[in-house]
Amino acid sequence: MGHGNYSHAAHAAIIADRASASRDEVFAQRGCHALMDPHGMGVREARDNADHPNSLGVVFALDVTGSMGDIPEILATRELPTFMNLLSACGVRDPQLLFMAIGDATSDDASLQVGQFESTAELMDQWLTWTYLEGGGGGSGEESYELAFYVAAQHTDMDCWVKRKKKGYLFLTGDELPYPAVSRHQVNTLIDDKLDSDIPIEEVIAAAAETFHIFFLIPDLKRRQRCERRWRDLLGDHVICMEAPEHACAVAASIVALTEKTIPDMDGLAATLAGNGIAGDRVSAIMRTLSPYAALLDPASSRKPHAFNGAPDGPSPWWKRLFG
Repeated sequence: MGHGNYSHAAHAAIIADRASASRDEVFAQRGCHALMDPHGMGVREARDNADHPNSLGVVFALDVTGSMGDIPEILATRELPTFMNLLSACGVRDPQLLFMAIGDATSDDASLQVGQFESTAELMDQWLTWTYLEGGGGGSGEESYELAFYVAAQHTDMDCWVKRKKKGYLFLTGDELPYPAVSRHQVNTLIDDKLDSDIPIEEVIAAAAETFHIFFLIPDLKRRQRCERRWRDLLGDHVICMEAPEHACAVAASIVALTEKTIPDMDGLAATLAGNGIAGDRVSAIMRTLSPYAALLDPASSRKPHAFNGAPDGPSPWWKRLFG
């Protein structure tokens, strides 16, 4: 998959056409779409082609349980064109997006939904809005995020890795804990894969990390309190605590640009965000969110990584003085 060219104008028009639509109208599925059903799913491919000779696989695994439906809605009605526009502005070429949806495999009817890697606005939007926002969850404080790692590790094939040894990107959104292991019984039922035993969460993350840069995006500072520590034990500074769920696309695009080094530093990133229509207060919030990860990429930086996001240490950088 992944043929065709992306048009920001076409994507913006899609978003504008649904400006007054309700969530139920945008996300009309009332069960798992047949083409997103993972049973017997095979492999999801992100391939180079004439339109995209240097494809880069990007996966958004969206928690669609009751407390997390706001992020898919924000993507579909406002922010997904922002992600693609910022990637282009930051010099990231040929991204191919795949959407997954995650629920709770112990209780939900559609706890795993998987789209395809796509490059055009129409097809990205199609898979996103085919997602069933079940709004469930098991009430135990855990969701089946480990299934996203399993799919990434076992059911994706990306030319960026196969041909160039360049990792793709896996962004999970969530506000709960993962289960401690991938259940062989759930994988058998949901995907029809046969495992000899359960896979500990640490092992499936390590497997996915062989081909993906993995990030867990917590939607706001309040919800970090119930899940951040465990995720930091698993992913370290790749746990990103945002200040608002509306920032998810800009934060994800910024992470790709910083990691790929298509933007040289945080000052350059702030200027790019501001120059592409991101309001000053949002730029400041995004900079605060990303300062620990940026410091991790640049050990010589005065902005040291720390366990909890907040104002960076050291002299106030220009973007903080400018945007507050």
